[in-house]
Amino acid sequence: MSVITAPAATTRIPSTVRARGLAVVGAGAAALAGWTVGALLGADYWITDVQGTARVDISAAVVSTIVVALLGWALLAVLERVATWGRTAWTWLAVGVLAVSMTPIGLVEATASTRIGLMIAHLAVAAVLIPAFTRVR
Repeated sequence: MSVITAPAATTRIPSTVRARGLAVVGAGAAALAGWTVGALLGADYWITDVQGTARVDISAAVVSTIVVALLGWALLAVLERVATWGRTAWTWLAVGVLAVSMTPIGLVEATASTRIGLMIAHLAVAAVLIPAFTRVR
């Protein structure tokens, strides 16, 4: 007697999901790398504003980058579902968010190397996320 078995269920992750998931991880790595480059340039990552003085901690920078990347991915997914121009709108929004994220760097009291380190980290994250999230498959 022969037994017929069903083929094993395989779950394939769509290439877009895989690529965007890797981009989130890459963004975290880019934040880590940018922060590290700034530290090598002498950044101490202490900033002072009207609320007081605080240090931009490396773990907080990486975790917040991953959280924001996931939120950006969610927004992109919604925009892609509701509009044919969703990816274009998201790209413009992402570039705008990058520009706005640079503003506080110029408004806080910090050493020049800290400012440069923060700018490097922001630009590195954007350089990973924007092209990876908007790449057409």
